[in-house]
Amino acid sequence: MANMIEADMRKQNGMMPGNVQTTLGTYLFDCLKQEGLTDIFGIPGDYNFTLLDELERYKGLRFINGRNELNAGYAADAYARLKGMSALITTFGVGEMSACNAIAGASSEHIPIIHIVGAPPSMAQQAHKLMHHTLMDGNYDVFRKVYEPITAYTAVLTPENAQMEIPAAIAMAKQQRKPVYLVVATDLVMKPITLRSVPMPPRPSTAQQTLQAAMERAKQLLGQAQRPVLLVDVKTSRFHLQEPVRKLAEALNLPVAATVFGKGGFDESHKQFIGIYAGAFGSQTVRRTVENSDCIIAVGLLWADSNTANFTAKLNPARTIEIQPDRVKIGEAEYPKIMAEDMLKALQNSGYRQQTDVVQGPFPYDQAKGSPDELLKAEAYYPRLQQMLKEDDIIVAETGTFFYGLSQIRLPRGAAYIAQGGWQSIGYATPASFGASVAEPARRVLLFTGDGSLQLTAQEISSMLSHGCKPIIFVLNNYGYTIEKYLNVKTEHQKYNQVPNWSYTKLAEAFGGEAFTAFVRSNAQLDEAIRQAESECRNKLCIIEMVAADPMDAPEYMLNMRNYMERQEKQQQS
Repeated sequence: MANMIEADMRKQNGMMPGNVQTTLGTYLFDCLKQEGLTDIFGIPGDYNFTLLDELERYKGLRFINGRNELNAGYAADAYARLKGMSALITTFGVGEMSACNAIAGASSEHIPIIHIVGAPPSMAQQAHKLMHHTLMDGNYDVFRKVYEPITAYTAVLTPENAQMEIPAAIAMAKQQRKPVYLVVATDLVMKPITLRSVPMPPRPSTAQQTLQAAMERAKQLLGQAQRPVLLVDVKTSRFHLQEPVRKLAEALNLPVAATVFGKGGFDESHKQFIGIYAGAFGSQTVRRTVENSDCIIAVGLLWADSNTANFTAKLNPARTIEIQPDRVKIGEAEYPKIMAEDMLKALQNSGYRQQTDVVQGPFPYDQAKGSPDELLKAEAYYPRLQQMLKEDDIIVAETGTFFYGLSQIRLPRGAAYIAQGGWQSIGYATPASFGASVAEPARRVLLFTGDGSLQLTAQEISSMLSHGCKPIIFVLNNYGYTIEKYLNVKTEHQKYNQVPNWSYTKLAEAFGGEAFTAFVRSNAQLDEAIRQAESECRNKLCIIEMVAADPMDAPEYMLNMRNYMERQEKQQQS
């Protein structure tokens, strides 16, 4: 045992058996492995060959090759949502610029990705040689500067600074829940690192006097409240606050609502969960409960347009206790340097408890609708999709009609919900489903995407097949970008919102693989396809193409959104 501890200490100090210093590449992979990563996504390119060669020799991490850098970035995003962190390797210039959209999305959505870029040889950079994959101006820092605003940390790695910069970048990614950027010249990957004694920065802690002041004000609000509500938003899950939030809800006996972005941050099978709060577009029962509350405890609130139904959500700031990851706001008073978990625990022990029982529902999709022979309509197929969900499923929702429709589905216990609420990059969900399948191979993954969105990133079905992933893929074929048609209230029949009609059930065959497929137009056909897919998905990927009877059919949320936007447009014209 003592020898094992001593060997581990040598490894941590940058020493390998035989007093050989560890290389920069090995040290980087050691740090990622210590964070629990087992996979690294990416695309090969000549400037990252040395990194990938070292990764192939490394025990405990495997390289997951995508079809392009953008898709690999999306896959890494979903992987991080499930595993806590992920890593992505691209090549310099062309590779990292292709992944830029995915990294910006991860920044917007608070997803920690360690983006590693293989760069041209250090001597070529120092001599400002004009190398391929550059802007042909001898500037090798331009792409790092592009990444500065969309990441929490950037660093150019060398053997001299690796032991300082790599842990610092990982710590920043974990603290801020944001991507970070590390670039290393290809000729430095196998160089031994310089040993240093590098103290780790202290973890942020709560200012106790500030916490006490915040709690005094919070107790005043709660003491006067007759109808308090707990509102869960996106940072609840991003900063791993689900458990203290659940304990708070149970201790205070509060009704719990989630925002559209915050979906999945609270167990929707819990007896105190009342539904999704979506301003004027969602359930009016939930809206009345939240907006008529005399004390709202909002955790991780993000006041964005698509999270507040075009800002139609109405919360009284004077009656809101807003808990963010590192600060609290009550009314107009700001309380900095309070860690969310400490505030939630203090509220849990406040002594307050609501005496009346929480009244649930109704939930929009609890009742089945539509006869078997009817053609597919949103009001009928969403209850069917909700009914097929099982505990611990991973649900991936694409930007578009599925994003808004699935937001109203009630998730079973243990289910994970993945969607880009803020960034909303069309095409995200297909590669994200690939990343989710890699992260949690024992769990069932269900992808809900539209025909337009799938056409942006369909290549990752090939990646799913080559890695043995078996998600159930629902493709809603409504002949174009229906979400865009809804958002444009000024014109009709826009040609630019049409897409070619692919044979979606033949994609697996085109990519050289095998899948269970079904082409459905009616409720009965959908019921049968779901029944078969639930059995077939144990052995193979499944694709169910759902053909909409009406290309403009949409869930109630979108109908409400469209009516609101049309009224706004008329007011502007009058």
